[in-house]
Amino acid sequence: MIDIALPKGSLEDATLTLFREADLEVKKTDRDYNPQIADPRIGKVKILRPQEIPGYVEHGYFDLGISGQDWVNETGADVVEVATLNYSKQSSGGVKIVLAVPEDRDIESPRDILPGSRVSTEYPRITEAFFKKLGIPVEIFFSYGATEAKVPDLMDVIVDLTETGSTLKKNGLKIIDTLLESHTVIIANKNSWADPVKRREIEEIRTLLLGVIEARGKVLLTMNVAEDKLDDLIAALPSLKTPTISKLYHTNYYAVETVVDKNGVNILIPELKRLGAEDILEINISKIVR
Repeated sequence: MIDIALPKGSLEDATLTLFREADLEVKKTDRDYNPQIADPRIGKVKILRPQEIPGYVEHGYFDLGISGQDWVNETGADVVEVATLNYSKQSSGGVKIVLAVPEDRDIESPRDILPGSRVSTEYPRITEAFFKKLGIPVEIFFSYGATEAKVPDLMDVIVDLTETGSTLKKNGLKIIDTLLESHTVIIANKNSWADPVKRREIEEIRTLLLGVIEARGKVLLTMNVAEDKLDDLIAALPSLKTPTISKLYHTNYYAVETVVDKNGVNILIPELKRLGAEDILEINISKIVR
């Protein structure tokens, strides 16, 4: 049985949705501090700040955790990275830790930053390593949020997390470098990963979660088609691999099954009908396990 730490904040809704769709629904109690998952492989469940989770997993308070790659790096936690979770198959799902300065400053690269500059960030460890590698001494100030609001009055430079950079731009900042690209990751305690029973349970949970993500944005199409129209129809079918084809009993018809992207299926179905497909069914998929 494994104990799991799930993230609060911006990752919380997406994570709880993912677990629910994986048939691992997180049921919160009245106090919310001790939610439960009705699964024989899972014991204790806690919802914590993602900044804390890597350290707790490293020290064995939890066997498994979900956090950002940025916080694994920032804390220096010695954990096993079991998988990357791109919550949406339609996008990379990643964010970046970037270096930004006021747009009106004559600074186009990190090496243009003056020694002694004041840097505000929620990632002091990553920031210190970055400037140490550059050989530029700076003053690093920990930020408790709204980092972009601290320049230029209080700070000269910021190191901040962004997805699109639009918030930084709105605040008169320009990005001059990327320190780290981050994704949501499943992490495991090293001792738990080395334990054969716990490792199997961790891998099974991973399989369910990744199966849900793989299925997002895809549907199963099934249809029947006459033998003389089969080749033309198959040529028009996009498919995950190759379609499954089986002959219908005592007829000259074939049944065809294939997985396709949901995006564009409204164009595909009329085309398949035009090519001779009959009895077309579009079926939602909950998981795809490769």
